[in-house]
Amino acid sequence: MDTILRLEGVTRRFDTFTLQPLNLELPGGVIMGLIGENGAGKTTTLRLILGSLRRDGGKVTVFGKTLDGNEANIRQDIGVVFDECCFHESMTPKNLDTIFRGVYRNWSSDAFSKYCGMLQIPMKKKIKEFSRGMKMKLSISVAISHNPKLLLMDEATSGLDPVVRDDVLELLQEFVSDEEHSVLFSSHITEDLEKIADYVAYLHKGSLQFVRSKDELLYEYGIVKCGKNEFARMDKSDFAAWRENAFEVQALTENRQTARRKYPGCVIDQAGLEDIMLLYSKGTSQRGKER
Repeated sequence: MDTILRLEGVTRRFDTFTLQPLNLELPGGVIMGLIGENGAGKTTTLRLILGSLRRDGGKVTVFGKTLDGNEANIRQDIGVVFDECCFHESMTPKNLDTIFRGVYRNWSSDAFSKYCGMLQIPMKKKIKEFSRGMKMKLSISVAISHNPKLLLMDEATSGLDPVVRDDVLELLQEFVSDEEHSVLFSSHITEDLEKIADYVAYLHKGSLQFVRSKDELLYEYGIVKCGKNEFARMDKSDFAAWRENAFEVQALTENRQTARRKYPGCVIDQAGLEDIMLLYSKGTSQRGKER
């Protein structure tokens, strides 16, 4: 599969936050989940990819072209859904169809009508009358109706009920099925990413901690649970991170089966994405320092 997106040493410095040199590749036909706590750098990363935020260093390549000097052309093939609706509230979806026909060279009114119907968006109702969930559904419909090769999504399923969220996730899986389209999906709803993501990238305090296949994370990682005295005798190099509470220690292992053989007396559960993120962000690392 061709690489749709490549970030090489991308950095951005603010007064109180720095996105450290970020290296990331997104192949075609892939949905990559981007996770991390608030302020970790997820939205900053998406805006740097779009070129709407200036980089302090590094290189962004989209569809084999460097971003610098090609922003306008590249954006024609990028769909964007951020966590707030950016359309003027006096407009209707029908108005947007007319406008975007003149903005995107590949805009399809038929596709837009289909997605609006699928997501139950009234074409003649003013956007100011929409709920937050309706506005998000409209943003998603617009983003995929000009047949983008890359879709960037920031908390796009926030505010949607479970049934509509499932419809949206199915749309995304259909979107990447030809292996020529990809999605970079920032979300706090780890359940959604567990359903559809092929890979997961985890940002913590502006630093990329890992990029792993979702299957590896869900089927190989585990949470070892034991008492504090028992954990004190364990080899800390067996664990990526751990956290103590009043009753037990929970430690993250990257190989659940090996941990079961080495520590047969411990309870070892499968780790979900939320478990992994919480232990990495709030636990202690192998180096013995609070993260």
